[in-house]
Amino acid sequence: MTVVNEAADFALDELCVVACAEAFRGDGEILASPIGLIPSLGARLARLTFAPELLMTDGVASLVLDQPDGSRVVEGWLPYRAIFDLVASGRRHVMMGASQIDRFGNQNIACIGDPRRPKAQLLGMRGAPGNTINHPTSYWIPSHSARSFVAQVDCVSGVGGNRAAALGVAGRFHALRRVVTNLAVLDFETPDRTMRVRSLHPGVRAEDVQGQTGFPLSIAPDVATTRAPTADELALLRGVLDPSGLRKKELR
Repeated sequence: MTVVNEAADFALDELCVVACAEAFRGDGEILASPIGLIPSLGARLARLTFAPELLMTDGVASLVLDQPDGSRVVEGWLPYRAIFDLVASGRRHVMMGASQIDRFGNQNIACIGDPRRPKAQLLGMRGAPGNTINHPTSYWIPSHSARSFVAQVDCVSGVGGNRAAALGVAGRFHALRRVVTNLAVLDFETPDRTMRVRSLHPGVRAEDVQGQTGFPLSIAPDVATTRAPTADELALLRGVLDPSGLRKKELR
């Protein structure tokens, strides 16, 4: 279910970009590693507005900075081997996707079905175990549904709060920040580290989100509405960062 506020002067994709940007607020001088177009636009927008300390990579070997005129400046050199030092030291915030995620934030991008004989092979574990144990992690899930938000993931790629707690001192750097979807922004700021609705997108009701989730969510009666883009943010997004509107394809 995707709800668009027809009366608003911004689109759902633009709201989601800003919600992804907000996930990086207050991070300071660390490497932002957004995976996917809307998370990437969000991190770049954050860097141009309220999070100037963020470091952005071109995905190859350079640190880059977008300019308000649409150009880019190379700020430094970041070869692939240096990424592992950043990961191990916690100076990185990655925003990944999730084929499945449960109420504790355990993420699956490896396979669907029994891992010994899966129905579908996905990406594999990739860097998810190291990401989730060593530095802050957020998720972007463009289609909020009970197929993705499940009671139990088929395979654990990214570590959730319950598993991190069971690791004891080894899980002390575990930090799940946000889950951004087409319906809401969620976090894990509850006593038992379970998922809660942080804000609802305009036009979305709490029962809409719960109905598309395969486990009980914590939803406050006065839950906030997701922050709308400012005029300056819309100008940067439409005129500098994504003038061709490719972001809209992620929410079809």
